[in-house]
Amino acid sequence: MPTTLIVLAHPERRSFNGAWSDATEAAARAQGDTVLRSDLCQMGFDAVEKASHYTDWPDGTPFDPLKAQEAAATAATTPIDAAIEVEKIRQADRIVLHFPLWWFAPPAILKGWFDRTFQHGALHDVDKRFDTGLFQGRRVLMCVTTGSQADESAFNGKEGDVRLLLWPTAYTLRYLGFDVLEPVVVHGVHGYHRGDRKAELTTRLEATLKAQHSVIAGLDSHALLAFNRDEDFDDMGRLRADKPSYSPFIRHGDKSND
Repeated sequence: MPTTLIVLAHPERRSFNGAWSDATEAAARAQGDTVLRSDLCQMGFDAVEKASHYTDWPDGTPFDPLKAQEAAATAATTPIDAAIEVEKIRQADRIVLHFPLWWFAPPAILKGWFDRTFQHGALHDVDKRFDTGLFQGRRVLMCVTTGSQADESAFNGKEGDVRLLLWPTAYTLRYLGFDVLEPVVVHGVHGYHRGDRKAELTTRLEATLKAQHSVIAGLDSHALLAFNRDEDFDDMGRLRADKPSYSPFIRHGDKSND
C-alpha cells in the first residue's frame, strides 16, 4: 500500500491546521496507507541551515550549503534531524503539507524544512531536477488556510492571488520532480469571528474535516498544477516563444514597465 507523509507547519497542535492534518491521517489509514508524520513545531525542528550542523565542514571555511549537503550525502554524515526527514521523503508515495499563509507566504519553519531536507546530492543535483527529478510520479498536496476571505484572495483581491502566493512553494516541489496537485485552500480562518460569523466558520471547518476523507481517497485523480516541461526552454533557460506560459512567474515578454 502507498506511504503518505503528512507535514504540519503550525505552532499550535490544537489549531484547525492540526485537526485537518489529523483528518488526513485518519483518511490515509482508513484506506490502508502507511502514514509518516512530521509535526515540525512539535518536533522543534531547526529550520536554519548552518555550518554547525555539519561536523565535517572545515573550520574557518566560508559555509556553502550546497557543497556541505553534497559532501554529507556522499559521506553519509547528513545531520541526523535532516537525515530522518530525507528518509521520510524517500519513502513517501505522496506528501500532504498542512500550513497557514502568514505574511503572504508559508511559515518560516516550512521553508526551513525545504532548505535543510531537500538536500543537494541526496534528493536532487544538477542532472536530477524538474523533468528528471528523483520524485517523478509522486504527488504532493498543499492544504492551506488563509485569514483573508476568498474574494480578497482571488486574482483581483486586495490580499493577493493565493495561487501566485503558493507558486514558489509549488515550484520548489516541482524542482524535485513531484507532481504538484491543485491546492485545497480554506479562507477566513482566524480567531476574531464573533456571533453568526463564528458559527458560519465553525460549520465550514467541520465540513472541511469531513470532506478530507474524499480528498485523500481521490489523490490519484486530483487535478495537477501545470508547469512547463524542460523542452519548453531554450539553451539559455528561457521560455521558447512557441511554448505556453502557465504562470506570470515564467512568461512571454517583460511587462514590468507597462
